[in-house]
This record gives sequence, structure tokens and C-alpha cells, in this order.
Amino acid sequence: MDLKTFVSAVFMLTLVMDPLGNIPMFISALKEVPAERKRAVLARELFIALGIMVFFLLFGKYIVSFLAIDPTAMSVAGGIVLFLIALQMIFPTQHSPFGGSPDGEPFIVPLAIPLLAGPATLTTVLLFSLQQPGKLGLWVVVVATAWLVNSAILGGLADSLSRLLGRRGLLAMEKLMGMILITISVQMVMTGLKNFFAG
Repeated sequence: MDLKTFVSAVFMLTLVMDPLGNIPMFISALKEVPAERKRAVLARELFIALGIMVFFLLFGKYIVSFLAIDPTAMSVAGGIVLFLIALQMIFPTQHSPFGGSPDGEPFIVPLAIPLLAGPATLTTVLLFSLQQPGKLGLWVVVVATAWLVNSAILGGLADSLSRLLGRRGLLAMEKLMGMILITISVQMVMTGLKNFFAG
């Protein structure tokens, strides 16, 4: 793999993971987490996402083949989960999507999955492994590099944006992001269904 292909792959995966677009959702998900725990929770979710991506890079094609899962099914499933999370953002209830987690902290869903290691990201990683199966080591480096870029953006900008907007600003952004996420989730479902019927 030459340098141009490496940079192109890292750039593409970074765009698919969408760190800037994920900032409002991360702020929203971590708003009830004590300040001293936020860094630890963020790091935990980031490392879980990295583990899932690397695992899917190495074994995804075998799992998908063994379970006879159509990649479009992942898009539909991710869209449904994202839709339910977005509804909670727009119409908050006492039953938080993080209510089943220790101390109300987000755990795996929705930060690690589907925001970081979502259907689009896992499908992209799967395509990497299918393109050049003999260079999985280099693809691991690509995934790790894109993950580092995402971690730097989310870790460096989330707190600053939270302080800048304040509580009311975050609430408004949360509802706006919820509307955007609903649109994205519907698009994910529609794309999955379109690919399914086209196939």
C-alpha cells in the first residue's frame, strides 16, 4: 500500500465516522455524567469502538458469511437504533436510553455503537479487508489512525463546545441534533431497503 492509498483510506474512514457531527451527540450523552468521570467514559467508549472496528476488520467477512447477513441489514438495524435514540433526544422521558447503564452512563450504545462503529463504518472496514486481504496489518494501521483523529477531535472539542454553549445552548443543540439524527436514521433505513430490493 502506497502513501497516497493510505492517506486516502484514513481520510475516507474519518469522514464516515464523522467526528464533528458526533460532537453534539457525545455532549448530550455525557451531560449527566459527573465531570470527573467524563474523560474515563469517553476513553472507554472510544476504545470499545476501536476494538469493534479491528475485530470486524479481521473477522467481519467470516461472521457475515457464516450468519448469511446481508450488509444492507446492518444499515437498516443501525438506522432503527439511531431513530429510537434520536426520539429520546427530542422527547426526553424519565426512561433514558442510558438508564440501564451503571450510574446512568452510556455504555456501548449509542456512543461506541452506532455513532463511532456504526453500520457505515463497519461496512467500510469490511470493504478494506476484502480489497486487499493479504494486507490486514496495514488496514489495522489505517483503522487505528482514523480512530486517533476521531479521538483527538472528540476529546479536544467536546468540552470546549460544552462550556461555550452552556446548558440552554446544549439543550437546543440536543433537540436540533435529534432532528438531524432522525433524518440520518431514516436515510440509513431507506438506503438499506433500496439496496435490498435492488439486489
